[in-house]
Amino acid sequence: MTSVFDWLDTRADERRRAGLARQLRPRRPESDLLDLAGNDYLGLSRDKRVTGAAAAATLRWGAGSTGSRLVTGTIEAHTELEHELAAFCGAQAALVFSSGFTANLGAITALSGKGSAIVTDAYLHASLIDGCRLSRADVAVVAHADAAAAANALRTRRTDRALMVTDSVFSVDGDLAPLPALFEACRAHGAALVVDDAHGFGVLGDGGRGAVASAGLIGEPDVVTTVTLSKALGAQGGAVVGPRRVIKHLVDSARSFIFDTGLSPANTAAALAALHVLRADPDLPARVRANALTLASGLRAAGLTVTEPAAAVVSVLAPSPEAAVRWADDCRAAGVWVGCFRPPSVPDEVSRLRLTARADLTDGELNHAIEVITRHAPT
Repeated sequence: MTSVFDWLDTRADERRRAGLARQLRPRRPESDLLDLAGNDYLGLSRDKRVTGAAAAATLRWGAGSTGSRLVTGTIEAHTELEHELAAFCGAQAALVFSSGFTANLGAITALSGKGSAIVTDAYLHASLIDGCRLSRADVAVVAHADAAAAANALRTRRTDRALMVTDSVFSVDGDLAPLPALFEACRAHGAALVVDDAHGFGVLGDGGRGAVASAGLIGEPDVVTTVTLSKALGAQGGAVVGPRRVIKHLVDSARSFIFDTGLSPANTAAALAALHVLRADPDLPARVRANALTLASGLRAAGLTVTEPAAAVVSVLAPSPEAAVRWADDCRAAGVWVGCFRPPSVPDEVSRLRLTARADLTDGELNHAIEVITRHAPT
C-alpha cells in the first residue's frame, strides 16, 4: 500500500545525494567546543546579570506569558523593554514580538498589502522573504546591494504605497547594505524603508545602536527598523522600532503580533538586562568587530577566500556542499564549532563556513580557531 507521504522519502534521498540533508545536533550546557557558530555576539547569554533577571522573572510571572499580548500576555517588563529599546535606538516607539521572524512578518504584512509595492534585495533573510510572500503586494527583487536598481524599481512602480525592504548586515556574507543610498531612493520616490537590523543591532553604531544609527538615519519618520533580541542581547524575541503611528498600526493590524503568545517573561527580562549591560559597557560592540576582523585577516593570510566583515559575521567559501560539510565536521572534531551554510540557504548557491565573532573571545581562542580552520580546509 502506498502512502500519501511516500514523496517525502524521494525528496529526502535527493537531498542526501546532493549533500543537503540537515541534522539536529543538541549541544550540552557545558562544552569544550569553541563556539563560532552561534549568534551570542556580546557573550551575554550566560552573563549572570542576564540569566539572573530571567530566573527572577520566571519566579515572579511564571514560565509563559499565558496568552496574546492583547489578552493576558503583556507584562510590565514588555512595556519597559519597549520604552528602553525605543530610547536606545532613537525612535518614538517599539513593539516586542515573540521572535525576530514574527517581527519581520508583522512589519512587512501590516505596512504593505494588496495594491502596494515592495522592492527587496536579492539576498534577503528568509523571514523577510516570507513576509513579502504573505503581503499580497507587488514584489520586485533587485540585485544585491544595488541602490540604483532599487531606485529604478521604486520609480517605475505602478502603486502609490511602497516599501524598500533590506537586511542591514546580510546574514550569509556579513556585508552591509547601502542604507544611505537606499534611504535617498525611498525619500525621492515616496517609499518607506524597512531595515532588518538583526546582525547590526548591538554591534554597529555608537554604543551598538545599530546600522540604522550608523548610517545617520536614526529617528527618520519614514524608516522602520526590526531587531532581534536573540543575537547581541543573548535572549530571544524580536521588536519593531520606529514612528509611534507605525507601532500603533502594528498593534491593530500585525497578525503575527495579535494572534501569537507574548514573549515569555524570562526572555523579556533577559533582553532588558542585556540592554542595561550594553548601555553600561558601550565598548562591547567594538570588541566584536575587532575580533571579526582578526578572524577574517588570519584566515585570508592563510590563503582562504574570506569575506570582509562589516559586523560579526565572517564567511569562508568552500568548493562544494560536500566539502563544506566535511570541513565543518573536521573543525568540530578538532574542538571548533563553525556554521555550515549550503544551498538552498545561501542566495548565491555557494557553500561556505559561516563564523560569528564574539566580544569575549580571547587572542588565544582566535588564533586556535584560525589554525584549526586552516588545517582542515579542503585541498
